[in-house]
Amino acid sequence: MVIEDDTRVLPWSALDEPSIARFADPARDLFASHLWFDTLARAATPHGVAAGCVVIGDHTALVPVWCVGSGGGLVVQAGQSSPYSLEFAPIIAGDPFRAGRCFAGLARRRGVVRLDALDERNPAIAPFLAGCRTGGLRVQRFAHFGDWSAPVETDDFDRWLATRPGSLRSTITRKLKRARSTARFHLFGADDLEVGLAAFEQVYAKSWKQPEPFPLFNITCMRALAGAGLLRLAVLTGPSGPIAAQYWAVSGGRAMLLKLAHDEAHAALSPGTVLTAQMLDAILARDRPSLLNFGRGDDAYKRLWVDQRHERYGVMLINPRHPRGLAAMATAAAGAVRRRLRQGRR
Repeated sequence: MVIEDDTRVLPWSALDEPSIARFADPARDLFASHLWFDTLARAATPHGVAAGCVVIGDHTALVPVWCVGSGGGLVVQAGQSSPYSLEFAPIIAGDPFRAGRCFAGLARRRGVVRLDALDERNPAIAPFLAGCRTGGLRVQRFAHFGDWSAPVETDDFDRWLATRPGSLRSTITRKLKRARSTARFHLFGADDLEVGLAAFEQVYAKSWKQPEPFPLFNITCMRALAGAGLLRLAVLTGPSGPIAAQYWAVSGGRAMLLKLAHDEAHAALSPGTVLTAQMLDAILARDRPSLLNFGRGDDAYKRLWVDQRHERYGVMLINPRHPRGLAAMATAAAGAVRRRLRQGRR
């Protein structure tokens, strides 16, 4: 029997203090913090949906979500992750199996609910999904993205660099020597944050990067992180102005690269590599992280800096008795047939 009477979905703006207090301290776990989800709600809400939160019991579990509808008619569509999220998980203080069973009661109404950026190593995810199954949902898993990281056991950049591939060591040594005569590294703080934000935007506009799906997110995120003391924003400046920029978040012993860019007109200087090396030098000495995380995606350059890939996966929570659920199962079945046919031709 699914327990639904103490499970509700609220507009994000309607969360009360007891609910907000259940989120993690951003200095301990950024991606489980109210700060992170609030930043997404303010600057990365997809078109046609609204930010909300499923509250279970006496705040024993919270699931930030994207919803359709409004007011008291909100219907859960997906977990509140984004192209910027390195991970996502329900905020669970009690029994994760019961939380999943209760969440299923709301998810069934939509027919299909998607949860992204799940980490296999989170011990609450498996029982939460088991609860969803007990609540009448089928759980269809898919690969989402690779996350690249590596432990670090020193606060000395040269010692850390000695553990990396020879090609990276020689490139950094050569490029740093040249860059130090033509470019200046600056790590921004609270006093000059706005100057740093403007420089970041200037570099990004000249970079190879595609336009952001949510143009205000980077600036909003950096301001939020800076307010919590978690932002590490640096810019490499040449004679003509800023040529590379990147920002990291430091949380729970992890230093996490969230966004980088460089001006392609200065590619011969390898400004991205130079800035990353100088940034790591500063972060290792200042923050002494136990883990370096180069973020989502399997970009080739990442495996030079860090060498451990962890899969983030997603699930479709499907109500087989709902029209959307039936359509999702039919699509999945057709895809499985196509894959088997392709394999049979090899």
